[in-house]
Amino acid sequence: MIAASLLVIAIVTQDQSAMRSAPRESAPQQVVLYQGDSLEIRGNKGDFLQVYDHRHERAGYIRATQVRLQSLTPEGAPDLLSVVRFLRDTPGSEALGIGYAAAYLRAAQAKDINGELFDALGAMAERLARRASARRGIAGVDTLAAQLEVAAAHGVAMQTFERDGQIQFCYNCDAHRRVLALPATDSQRALAVLALTKHECVAPSLTPVERFALDNWRADVLDRVDTRGLPEVLRNRLHMRKAGVWASLAYQRARRADIAATAVQAAASQAVQEMAAVNKSELTDADAASYSDAAIRVGASRWAAEPVLTDTSGQTGSKLSVAISHGQPGETCVHLVDAKHAVNNALFTRCTYAVVWAASAKANAQGSALALAVQPLDTWREMWVFRQGPEGWGVAVLPPAPDRPDLGYVEFAGWVPGVAQVLVARDVKVERRFKTSFEVLRSNTLEVERQADNPKSLSLFYRWQDPAWKASTVSLR
Repeated sequence: MIAASLLVIAIVTQDQSAMRSAPRESAPQQVVLYQGDSLEIRGNKGDFLQVYDHRHERAGYIRATQVRLQSLTPEGAPDLLSVVRFLRDTPGSEALGIGYAAAYLRAAQAKDINGELFDALGAMAERLARRASARRGIAGVDTLAAQLEVAAAHGVAMQTFERDGQIQFCYNCDAHRRVLALPATDSQRALAVLALTKHECVAPSLTPVERFALDNWRADVLDRVDTRGLPEVLRNRLHMRKAGVWASLAYQRARRADIAATAVQAAASQAVQEMAAVNKSELTDADAASYSDAAIRVGASRWAAEPVLTDTSGQTGSKLSVAISHGQPGETCVHLVDAKHAVNNALFTRCTYAVVWAASAKANAQGSALALAVQPLDTWREMWVFRQGPEGWGVAVLPPAPDRPDLGYVEFAGWVPGVAQVLVARDVKVERRFKTSFEVLRSNTLEVERQADNPKSLSLFYRWQDPAWKASTVSLR
């Protein structure tokens, strides 16, 4: 009787289904069950089934209308797969779909299992993680938490990180790895790789060495995808993901003394090329945020694609410039020099643990100010403005946004001749929203005098924007 009962299981189809101690509604409640819970059938009595719940290790009775009986024989596997196909893209039914996927894996023969099942399982697990990350208020929180427990009981593991004061849920992508190991379509493989390489699911606690290894792995996995024959939407998503990963690698390579400058340039150039390969006319509304995200990541590291200054020994030129030297372990020191002041007698010196892009240095015509790109994080680039004041030289740091570092860059776009003004472009993500702005700042205070979301709306931008900036920036996408 027990062996026969294991060939048929009951899958709970309704959230908050009560399992009672006796086959009647007035009986005490043993436990509350949710969609996707799998129950062993031990008998039936009237409108109730006698079942055993292995997740809670409880026996009891549940109304037959709250469950669906499913065969675990190979003959019943196609029916289970049909339900999984239906639930794959049904929001709110992720736990139920995961329960059916688990039942299919128990019923199907090994030779019949391919990438399709794990593609669906991964898609449902990802959607459940997104729902958990985006939950607001208290409505439905208990049900969502219970559905996460149901998924975990079926082997779907989640990782959690704290981001922006909220908990980020991420699926561990075990199903997506299986898609890459089993027969699967090109589209299924592409979706699996996109899930495996998500930026938001990179653990913030990784050490620099661990992050460097992970990003190298992400780049390798992405480069293995054959994009021929893929829908344009998937090709765009792959290009955007590659752009973000290679931009991060460019920054990380620049931080390592054992990596040649040519390798840094190669990574940044690859990021720029991937960004340029995106077909903007085929971007969907859902991909607009991903496009902005990729653009900011590339923009933050774009100076890595420029040739590295080879002469940083302190030989002075006729104009205001910078020279670079090593400070304490991990530090880079920036020396402001001119025709009369070398490194050993610099106008001003400041050291930082960030990556300094010396090729970005731009002085004004009067030689009284200089802008420099400095990148403390792979997704965050600041602008240093060296200025000559009544008490001598100093430096002011202009961040992309006043909030804590997340995603953004601010860059020099030109000097306005004859007046103490500087043009800058900002590309930031603030409170989950993307914003690009073009601003005219007073160079002595860095206060914003005018700003617009299009440089054509500012006459000073039209007249005095730096040609080199216009040719290489991604803010004009």
